[in-house]
Amino acid sequence: MKEKKHLYFVPGLAANTKIFEHLVLPEDLFELHFLDWILPLSLDESIESYAKRMCENIEHKNGILIGVSFGGIMAQEMSKVIDCEKVIIISSIKSNHELPNRLKFAQKTKAYKLFPTKVVQNLEDYEHLFWGDYLKKRAELYKMYLSIRNANYLRWSIHNLLNWEQDYELEDILHIHGTKDEIFPFKHIKNSIEIKNGTHIMILNKAKTISKILEQHCNN
Repeated sequence: MKEKKHLYFVPGLAANTKIFEHLVLPEDLFELHFLDWILPLSLDESIESYAKRMCENIEHKNGILIGVSFGGIMAQEMSKVIDCEKVIIISSIKSNHELPNRLKFAQKTKAYKLFPTKVVQNLEDYEHLFWGDYLKKRAELYKMYLSIRNANYLRWSIHNLLNWEQDYELEDILHIHGTKDEIFPFKHIKNSIEIKNGTHIMILNKAKTISKILEQHCNN
């Protein structure tokens, strides 16, 4: 009997592992493991140090790392620490060259330091500010899936996303990206599997399509 492959999933910034609940992969081929975010030791902890600590939760050799958004960045950093069969990123970037200009501007001006972390920390207190059905639905999604609300974690993550020093693509990264991604616009992304009309949260609403791609490429 063929041995199962171990897939380790890293969620997006501030997200919990529920974001992967709509993925469906054959149980006879894969064993799925979901990694929760840990708190940084300090705001100055390096992303390398953090990745090394995340790797302490990897129990199998040569597993497959799969990360969404900032989780994709973390999966790539983790692959520098441990041996893994493959790295797959979804709605993410492979180097700082794929950051859009507005995020590069936020990085250069340090404007990201003004990010109101209290809104994320206490989302329920700000629900009345979400007007219209679209924003109310988004607020519901945020409440359900963005549960990591520690202020130091949020500040640390945003800083390390915008200041990621990776200036070249690592080899053999499989990149799945949506054409309507509003955080990392598709026009800045190179060498990816294109998901038509996929947004930054396509792990939720394009899970069937993504599942098929993961099954195909993880089973090679």
